[in-house]
Amino acid sequence: MEGTNPVNKKLAAALSGGAVLVLALTGCGGDDSSDKLNSWAQQVCEGVQPQAKKIEAANAAIQKQTSDSSQPADVQKTDAQAFQDMSDAYKAMGTAVRKAGAPDVEDGEKKQKAAVAELNQLSTSYASLKKQVEELDTEDQAKFADGLKDIATELNKLSESGNDALKALEEGDVGQAMAQQASCKSASASASATTS
Repeated sequence: MEGTNPVNKKLAAALSGGAVLVLALTGCGGDDSSDKLNSWAQQVCEGVQPQAKKIEAANAAIQKQTSDSSQPADVQKTDAQAFQDMSDAYKAMGTAVRKAGAPDVEDGEKKQKAAVAELNQLSTSYASLKKQVEELDTEDQAKFADGLKDIATELNKLSESGNDALKALEEGDVGQAMAQQASCKSASASASATTS
């Protein structure tokens, strides 16, 4: 069973990098924002927080399935479910940002649309990883391990790409408004816990 374990640990490590994306939606900063912006930030944070928890739980499930005794079929089932949950969570985050509308800042609409597109792309990427993991051959240990390596590589790319539009959305006053929201603070705390 050694074949899958190191690879699955790589998968878990790559996934924890993905939690950084969640952090991008949980600003930090001072407290000088308009009521309109605070209202927008509250709506986004409340929509994002449950999804951050869902992503954290999916990360934890994959990390739990990295023991030496994990069977390929169990790893496959856990990983597929985790990727599905992440896909759903990023899609829901995109919906939350879209429904909140554009923040009341310069280029707010442009930044909001870019962030929604980015979150939807992440959702699609995780759905694709789910399909890949489901197609792996669990009967052949070596093939399964190779397949997981490819998925870990994809995950690494995902965690390295991806949150530029979210960072742009959160610059300046938006980040400050989000920092004041209790739901964003708790989403940030839970997401940072998964990265350590």
